[in-house]
Amino acid sequence: MEMTGAQILLECLKREGVEVVFGFPGGAVIDIYHELPNSPIKHILVRHEQGAIHAADGYARASGSVGVCLVTSGPGATNTVTGIATAYMDSIPVVILTGQVPTKLIGNDAFQEVDIVGITRPCTKHNYLVKDVRDLAHVVRQAFYLARSGRPGPVLVDLPKDVMQAKTAFKYPEDVSMRSYNPTYKPHIGQVRKVAQLIKKAERPLIYSGGGVISSKGHEELTWLARKLSIPVTSTLMGLGAFPGDDPLWLGMLGMHGTYTANMAVSNADLVLAVGARFDDRVTGKVSTFAPKATLVHIDIDPTSIQKNVSVHVPLVSDCKLALAALKKDLEQAAEELDWAAKHKAWIKQVKAWNKEHPLTYKEGTGISPQYVVETIGELTKGKAIITTEVGQNQMWAAQFLKITKPNTFLSSGGLGTMGYGFPAAIGAQMAFPGALVIDIAGDGSIQMNIQELATAVCHNLPVKIVILNNGYLGMVRQWQELFYQKNYCETCMEAQPDFVKLAEAYGAAGFRVTEKKDVAPVLKKAFKLKQTVIVDVRVEREANVYPMIPAGASLTEMLLV
Repeated sequence: MEMTGAQILLECLKREGVEVVFGFPGGAVIDIYHELPNSPIKHILVRHEQGAIHAADGYARASGSVGVCLVTSGPGATNTVTGIATAYMDSIPVVILTGQVPTKLIGNDAFQEVDIVGITRPCTKHNYLVKDVRDLAHVVRQAFYLARSGRPGPVLVDLPKDVMQAKTAFKYPEDVSMRSYNPTYKPHIGQVRKVAQLIKKAERPLIYSGGGVISSKGHEELTWLARKLSIPVTSTLMGLGAFPGDDPLWLGMLGMHGTYTANMAVSNADLVLAVGARFDDRVTGKVSTFAPKATLVHIDIDPTSIQKNVSVHVPLVSDCKLALAALKKDLEQAAEELDWAAKHKAWIKQVKAWNKEHPLTYKEGTGISPQYVVETIGELTKGKAIITTEVGQNQMWAAQFLKITKPNTFLSSGGLGTMGYGFPAAIGAQMAFPGALVIDIAGDGSIQMNIQELATAVCHNLPVKIVILNNGYLGMVRQWQELFYQKNYCETCMEAQPDFVKLAEAYGAAGFRVTEKKDVAPVLKKAFKLKQTVIVDVRVEREANVYPMIPAGASLTEMLLV
């Protein structure tokens, strides 16, 4: 039986287990939208294509499945580029389906034509332009395989209009074989033994985990290793949730806005076991002084990440979960024979001393401290909510003061730092888990970058909660201006703001405003119980800062503290 390209595409999505697609229609993809009502796939109509890709990203991060977005050609495609780069930097599996002008018009400057394959080449794991309908099923099969395998990432498939209209017999490939693409999943046993020996010898070991632990589902193996061998754990922003944030061995995040304890620990450890992290500049600070006393072990499925930013002593190319499982197997006997708590007693004592010396804290002002709002969210939700964040101070306060206890429950733009990410990502997470409490912690600047998606949330009855830490500034830039640019608050004051409560109501959502500390908990509690989209506009201290902070180019030990 012959099918059109549009029908084949939707059948392929169904075969890949896709249940929801986030998108925005247009002329180049109208044939796909024409067939959508005949498909079991649910479509979420967003109000801007950037919202579609962030929502697909949030869906992927929360569920662990591939997120999918569908947009038209030209501006529809280019509007997704920021979201594609966001997913690429954080290794998130999404498939982006873009419309394209008919093949005979490609290169003719046709209406709404753009070379989206060329534009996204640097920020996708791979991309395709399908020129023949007979290649379509094969390409879609490969796209999903690439997105979810090895180091996950975004894959774009560009779909010319005539290819969507053309007909051919449908046959879905059973298997995918790509001769030039063979990720190394299993660890080299010799390297595993070498790492195990280093762990046995270390007196001051530290685990530094990243997002790779979460994407590989290796959190249980990581937790076993830390608890059984009494090794303290720190992580990147992307790694939050891979190890329980309420465990005594948890040190908090490290790096520019990491805890004093974590930064001192990495600076004094004799062994740093980096798992699924990439030593980015926000973590290392001054590279030449990073972990100066440690033997560095780096476990990562992407060999190009190893030795990229820092020189490591022992590389281990592998899926993180499989590597941690192999280490567990190698160390199980030693774990039972040796008293690891006693072996690391002095190290743990030192770590606790650092925490007592400079715990994560903040100064109370006369108004509402933003950190207090985040703490209150944590107390009310008890680790059971899915948290998304925008980018800036709100993001760092959330990372610092929430105890993230489970993987896939803290969704934030780490690598690219995309303002406007959190709210549409929350929509995606809510679609993945309709019964979950999903909260976007936002700033008054960042929420306005994709606030039009209120219509999407309300239209689909998504009970997403947006808590705005409203300080009337682009807070993180203002903080830098205060500390390093003589308080020259140039263009960071958000003088003209919408009334967020009325704005919520205008879209059909609920809105609350909080101006007194005593009202924070009661209003949040009330908002969290409502079965509808809610904005809570909290007027916080205007010039509260994020501490600790490491100035750009400084070492981890050169922290600015409260």
